[in-house]
Amino acid sequence: MAKKVKVSELVNQFGLEVISGEQGLKRTITVDDLYRPGLELAGYFEYHPLERVQILGRTELHFIGMLPADERKERIERLCQGEETPCIIVTRGLEVPEELIQASTEKQLPVLRSTMATTILSSRITGFLERKLAPTATIHGVLVDVYGVGMLITGSSGIGKSETALELVKRGHRLIADDAVEIRQTSDNQLHGTAPELIRHLLEIRGVGIINVMTLFGAGAIRNNKRITLVVRLEAWQQEKQYDRLGLDEETTRIIDTDVPLVTIPVRPGRNLAVIIEVAAMNYRLKRMGYNAALQFTAKLTETIAEDIDDLD
Repeated sequence: MAKKVKVSELVNQFGLEVISGEQGLKRTITVDDLYRPGLELAGYFEYHPLERVQILGRTELHFIGMLPADERKERIERLCQGEETPCIIVTRGLEVPEELIQASTEKQLPVLRSTMATTILSSRITGFLERKLAPTATIHGVLVDVYGVGMLITGSSGIGKSETALELVKRGHRLIADDAVEIRQTSDNQLHGTAPELIRHLLEIRGVGIINVMTLFGAGAIRNNKRITLVVRLEAWQQEKQYDRLGLDEETTRIIDTDVPLVTIPVRPGRNLAVIIEVAAMNYRLKRMGYNAALQFTAKLTETIAEDIDDLD
């Protein structure tokens, strides 16, 4: 189900003044893009994005004031016709044209006013709408920041996710969320994870109970949110399964609508998962910088085999 934001929420969030169309404050906003209707005020409505919040700044209002009275009335009426238009916002505390007040009152279209500059208000509203309208999901796992890499550790219950996170925290890394990770996908398909308010900064360790990481290890051991760039899946070691020993197979997993690199780590007694995860984080960073140890090893191996064949010939 698509997310929506009521115009009344926008009014409360930014302290906007309601000039007219109070009955339309229940209208909903479904996209985070804003629009400044310059071409429309010039008479071109062919591709007018009605579903966006409409922003009128000093430039638009000055242009409206230059139009003949009949054209000004006609353009403003057309601007207010769309039932899917959430609202019109006038910036810089500028005076609202009387024609706009009349047309918006008839169509029950909210006209709002802010004292902020157009660019500042547009940036803040866009950020607010991106957060509110972004697709979200909650995943069972642990989110940690290891060497600056946001790593989502997943696996079946009891596999050792929380214990591994605790060891990572002891080694100087930071915890974002344990057990439940709330994930938000931004407009540029980045994934950002955080912890539900109720369990923020908490870790559940079987046999010990719930511990507060910030209280035990200090404020430097936690952070509130982190971009997810790598997923580590812990699974019980299967003797018959063939695991990738070179690291040439690059897997991904899909979270919401974004593909994220995936590393599968088999778990069995004697394996130090915290150290392995640290190495996975460092290796991921090296790959992002253009160095891939597995590819270099394969290239050298191929070169050595080719030289041996030449010697035999």
